[in-house]
Amino acid sequence: MRATTLPAAAVRAPAGRSRADLLVLGVEAALVALAAVVGALLNARGVGLYADAAPLYATWRPHLGWGTPAAVLVAGAVLGVGTRWARTAGWAALLGAAYLASVAWTLALALVDGWSAGFAERLTPQAEYLHEVPEVTDVPAMLAGFTGRILDFGPDSWSTHTAGHPPGALLVFVGLDRVGLGGGVAAALVCVLVGASVTISVPVALRALGAADAARAVLPFLVLLPGAVWVGASADGLFAGVVAAGLALLAVRGRVAPAAGGLLLGFALYLSYGFVLVGLLALAVLALRPTGRVAALLAGTAGVAAVGVAFTAAGFRWWDGYRLVVERYYQGWAADRPYGYWVWANLAALLLSAGPVLGPALRRAVAARAGAIRSGIRPNEGWRDRAGRTLAAGPTVLLPVAAAVAVLAADLSGLSKAEVERIWLPFTVWLLVATAHLPASTRRWWLLGQAGTALVVNHLLWTVS
Repeated sequence: MRATTLPAAAVRAPAGRSRADLLVLGVEAALVALAAVVGALLNARGVGLYADAAPLYATWRPHLGWGTPAAVLVAGAVLGVGTRWARTAGWAALLGAAYLASVAWTLALALVDGWSAGFAERLTPQAEYLHEVPEVTDVPAMLAGFTGRILDFGPDSWSTHTAGHPPGALLVFVGLDRVGLGGGVAAALVCVLVGASVTISVPVALRALGAADAARAVLPFLVLLPGAVWVGASADGLFAGVVAAGLALLAVRGRVAPAAGGLLLGFALYLSYGFVLVGLLALAVLALRPTGRVAALLAGTAGVAAVGVAFTAAGFRWWDGYRLVVERYYQGWAADRPYGYWVWANLAALLLSAGPVLGPALRRAVAARAGAIRSGIRPNEGWRDRAGRTLAAGPTVLLPVAAAVAVLAADLSGLSKAEVERIWLPFTVWLLVATAHLPASTRRWWLLGQAGTALVVNHLLWTVS
């Protein structure tokens, strides 16, 4: 990737930009406050939001737990030595440390709610996948008959989460049970361990796409992700890890990695119907590859197709499942949840999951790309500031923009009314790539806001469904 020197006028960061960040932050705060106030009023009137602490799917219950001091300690370590280490540490050591810190942060937040409610029994309620695992004694028969059990009110209808997703999600937990990792503790731990791997996959993708400096800048924001409140422990955290790994492999050079990435992304389509929108991110990754775009596209497509053929041959047809799941969706709470509220309140929930840094970071990313266009720099080229450091690159703009488009499409579809703070986690981590555009002098303050958001949400609200 060719690095271009941006004109000095475009490199300067005048005070007006900081004021613009504060303005965007104010808009974010207003949106969250408005969503909370309107949600409370609608709940008081008996409108079917089915979210006591709208815009989040939670209830108001201020509390502390023995995960509280651990979470504060992890946040303090990242804010202190972590931010400095991210700039200077060796690559492998940095990724390892970031992953361990992310696991610690996620587990600490989960344990604020206690061992049983926050972790061990988080995936055991009737609506969750583990409820179905004991009765799956014949996997081929389960796949062949999966669509026949999607609609509700039948004698053998699937539980809510199983019915709302393709069979890949249930297969994961059945597979864990078959290898001796059954039960709530093992399932929750796998969700956390896989979900935390986004701190490896996203930086690896950025580095492979020629944005190594950006990868280091983004890493602390991935570690202190407020959405870790829902990564520990929900299947959506696991989904985020699978999607991020698939996209990272698609970015890596060689023939085998893109094919493996295609297999993971193909399997992701059988984890959630909504992951068809991950195609936007996949196309952005392919477009940003410095070489081998066509070969990577063919290898990745072959991987996706192989997974689709395997599931279809086993008796599950994706399109039939999608058609029926839309019908099931409106057999439940979605029929009452008002689109006119959730279509904008969803964005407030996203802000609480992505953190207050989201708006200012996206604003700076778009502004940086506009400056690059005026300077004649192509999207797959990077540019450097006068100190020789990478200021921005195509990946730090196109990837979060692609994620934002995917989120908006999901939002407008009406098939994501509420609970998006966890459902959109696979896109949220790519939105945070835009944090590479924040001035280095402000990153620690933004990280403090990220950690504070997670701690406030987790201690004021009971997010266990």
